[in-house]
Amino acid sequence: MLADLSPVIAATTEWLTRAYPASGGALASALCEAQARQAVTVAAWLRYPTATDAALLGIVGPGGSARLDRVGGADTGPDADGDADGGSPWRSWVDEVVASWAACLLADPELAAGAVAGLAGGDHTRGTAPDFRRLVAPDDRDRQAAALLRHPDLLARVAGLHQAQLLGRLGRGQALVA
Repeated sequence: MLADLSPVIAATTEWLTRAYPASGGALASALCEAQARQAVTVAAWLRYPTATDAALLGIVGPGGSARLDRVGGADTGPDADGDADGGSPWRSWVDEVVASWAACLLADPELAAGAVAGLAGGDHTRGTAPDFRRLVAPDDRDRQAAALLRHPDLLARVAGLHQAQLLGRLGRGQALVA
């Protein structure tokens, strides 16, 4: 059984960075990916808060990227793996809810800070103090590298898919992204 969420985190991060790519070269790509990975990690840990939840996800699977590709307008043409229809195996590990929640967190650093605070004492953070600085307090270089990835208007369709669930999980009542 899958007890950690690394395949979902990796695939969902890949989807976000392909849908909202960095601009500005290799360093910008690395900074953009770091921010996406931090947002996806927080979202995945909130969505699947226990080892049992993660193990169940390993049994049933996360659902894949098909709906996100349609809603987010992601290019599903030939991908880096050479698959002409964009149906690479990694796409089956993309979690739509996690991607939506990550988009919400990327669009709103205050919401991200609240989400990170909500992880304290959970199964995933027990005994550790993970650093999500690039997510909750991006500097100018981070923001520039991830201009598309953090743009609320561009993220709105993906963020809006499951935003109400995230706000409910965090104990907030109103939508932040239209």
